[in-house]
Formats: sequence, C-alpha cells, structure tokens
Amino acid sequence: MAIKQAEDGVRAASDGFYDALTRMANGDAQPMSACWSHGDDVTTMHPIGGREVGWDEVEASWQGVADVAEGGEVRPSDRLVRVFGDTAYELVTENASMSLGGEQIDGAYRATNVYRFDDGEWRIVHHHTDLDTEFVEVLQRLNA
Repeated sequence: MAIKQAEDGVRAASDGFYDALTRMANGDAQPMSACWSHGDDVTTMHPIGGREVGWDEVEASWQGVADVAEGGEVRPSDRLVRVFGDTAYELVTENASMSLGGEQIDGAYRATNVYRFDDGEWRIVHHHTDLDTEFVEVLQRLNA
C-alpha cells in the first residue's frame, strides 16, 4: 500500500473514531465498536486515569463514561500521522467539552492513537490521553 493512501486511510479511521467519541460524549458508546480492533492486545489510558487491556475492558471504559455523559463534543486538531507497514500512529490534540452527571468538563488533551491494518481496514489498537484530575474527581463523585 502506498504511504499516501495508507495515511489517508488512517485519517479516515481517525475521523470515525472522533465521531464515535462525540457520540460517547452524548451517551452512546456503541459506535466505538466499529473503530476498534477487538483483540486481547488493545489498550487505553484515558484522561480519567487507569489502564484498560483487552477489548472487554476498553469497551467497558467507553460505556462507563457514556453512561454519565451528555451534551458533548470531541474534536481533533493539530494531527500528525505516520505509517509503518500495517501499523500507524497519530499525534493529536483532543478538544473536548461535555457534561458528566451535570458537571461541565472542558479541556484540550494531547493524545496518541495507534492503528493496525486489520482485514482491509485501519482500526485502533491503543488510545492514550493526558490525565485530567478534574475529570477523575468528577467521575469519583458520581460513583460515590
């Protein structure tokens, strides 16, 4: 696959992921399923802290936020994509705004996304975002 074609494919996968993130920030985590590889090797490190390993944990983390999120939007900016064979990474700033259990959260987070070309499609295998202590505190209050 030509590098330009691969980079375009990763950008399209990224667009789908950020659309899914916005849906999650409005209470619907289901679209995440189409963006991700579903293997035991997928991982996340969210602004809410912790580390999830394997699709079951990753999916549960998205659902946990979706259960308390509404009125949100997550938009990427300042993207940089690099492709190495069937693997790619993206550096991006996530500009996020949402309400969690009635508490407004706004932030700009540095993020790294890792993609793998699986069955003819680019899918996410890792997502890592800056930790946000305010985000963590809000979720702790909601879960108390």
